[in-house]
Amino acid sequence: MSENIYLDNRQIKGEGVFGRVLLYLSLAVLLFSAIYFGTIYYDQVRISSIMPSFQSALDNHNYSAALDIYRDIQADVLSADPDKQDEVKQEQEILQEMEDVVFTRVDNIEAKIRSDRYTPSVDDKVFLEQMGELTGSRVSDWLESICQEFLLGTIEKPTLLFIFDQIGSYTNISAAAEPLMNEIDTIEIAKGDVQTAEACYAAGDYIQAVNLFQSVIDSYTGFVNEYAASRLSECKTVMYDPIMNQCKSLIENFRYYSAENILSDMSTVFPDDQNVASLLLKATENTSPVVTYTGGIQVLAVKSLIADTSMAFSSQNNAYTDASMLTTSEFSAILEQLYANNYILVDVHSVVDLSSPTSVIVSSMAIPEGKKPLVIIFENPNYSAYQYGYGLCDRLVLNEQNQVCGEYLNASGQTVVSRTAEAIGILDTFVEEHPDFTFDGAKGIISLSGYETVFGYITNSDQVDDRNTALAAKGLQSYNPTDEEISSNMDAVTSIIDRLTESGWTFASSTYGYVNANSCNLDYITSDTEKWLNQVGILTGDVQILVYPNGDFIKGSDDRCAYLESKGFRIFFGVGPIAYSTYGDNYLYFDRIMLNGDTLRNGSFASLFSAESVYDSARTIPMT
Repeated sequence: MSENIYLDNRQIKGEGVFGRVLLYLSLAVLLFSAIYFGTIYYDQVRISSIMPSFQSALDNHNYSAALDIYRDIQADVLSADPDKQDEVKQEQEILQEMEDVVFTRVDNIEAKIRSDRYTPSVDDKVFLEQMGELTGSRVSDWLESICQEFLLGTIEKPTLLFIFDQIGSYTNISAAAEPLMNEIDTIEIAKGDVQTAEACYAAGDYIQAVNLFQSVIDSYTGFVNEYAASRLSECKTVMYDPIMNQCKSLIENFRYYSAENILSDMSTVFPDDQNVASLLLKATENTSPVVTYTGGIQVLAVKSLIADTSMAFSSQNNAYTDASMLTTSEFSAILEQLYANNYILVDVHSVVDLSSPTSVIVSSMAIPEGKKPLVIIFENPNYSAYQYGYGLCDRLVLNEQNQVCGEYLNASGQTVVSRTAEAIGILDTFVEEHPDFTFDGAKGIISLSGYETVFGYITNSDQVDDRNTALAAKGLQSYNPTDEEISSNMDAVTSIIDRLTESGWTFASSTYGYVNANSCNLDYITSDTEKWLNQVGILTGDVQILVYPNGDFIKGSDDRCAYLESKGFRIFFGVGPIAYSTYGDNYLYFDRIMLNGDTLRNGSFASLFSAESVYDSARTIPMT
């Protein structure tokens, strides 16, 4: 009797070879599927039972059994093909879950030992020992961390010793604990040196931190040595980019001496680094040997410069502008002659130590040999509306290159934005052409009042009334900015101040109302100063310099001067025809020479420049 098999509704004779092949293939597929899915099911059942079994062993205090379960899973994970880690993903998760359970109990025991002076129970001891390497590595790491804390001063020695007494002799811990116990006294000796290094590191004084960590490495072995070596390596990694970026910025802003000092230290930390060597070479190419200078410091001051002489010296404007101001060409010519006569711009802070809040210490100044120190003050660039139409700038702006420029309307009514329209841009440009005109990037002092505006921008609602009074006097429409506009103005001024600070300029107060200070009583000085600090000082940051308007200075012994000192002002500028300075218990005083049309005609500048040769021919009043 023949056997018939039906496949796809077609009858195939059983005796046919093809039919038997199809049958066997079908049976093989069914068998493979059963094995495959059966294996998966078995694995799922096995895996799902692991964590309950592990937890049960812990609950029953059968810690050896729990450790065996952990080790079996760990072996599966470690033996898996590195390229097929997804196949043991569940095992990895279970392994992590086991560790979390164990480590939670370990951490709780550790916390109780430290905080409560807890002596581990018999079960805790059995748990910590019988869980083998799982608990041993965790506790060993903890002992090392508390030794580090002891080194850093955040744990006391009695507590440290108590901890080691409780668990240091456990069989799975003693190998790591014993060397640490033997070094506790050495760690105690090294604490001061390490903590000093850490303080420098935290403060960003990386070079000093590196030197101190290296000293510790040279002085100690073992745990302290390894700790210092690790911190030294980390410090080197952390410090490199910030310091290199800082040095690049210093060099870009002509602070070659500061860059040279830092890069010289960097070259000892990174002796084979070509970037450090390259920057150091660039810095040293622009420095010269310095000597101590003991003479006087020349201080020159200018107000807003005349950008358009045709407007400034017109018949209706001449009386005001001629006497009070220099032209841009005069200022440029003066810089040329000062440079030719070996003057060099310096930061006035370099001659004084203001670290004490109650006393001023005058220190020696170091400048390149053959140079004479010079301070230039750009005074009160508030750009009052009273000056509109005089050929002066109306405000300061930043151009697309982030350079500070003056903006003004020329005689044709066109808006002109130019670096050479104001003293700041002219001096910046001159230093770019003559980097040796500045010592370590110093530019000048910009003294600000708060009257009407700052740099031509209303930055506080308190200025609006004064601005509108000035606008009305010029026959112009009043302006009442919104809070949003004032906030935008503050942002604009802050951006200008940030750029000026970065490029070597220093800020000072010219009092809020640009007042004759010595003619004002203490109450007025107090009110005026508070307004300056709250409205202008918040933009400039802390300042230590006050430039007395019109030279109307207050003597150092006066209560009003003492009040100004209490507000942080320690360096004062008056007015005088020659280089002069003096200091008292808590202040330093200089005279400044005002440069304008009147002083060019009547002053004596032979040691500085030739007034006759710089005098602008556009002036209508001849030299006397």
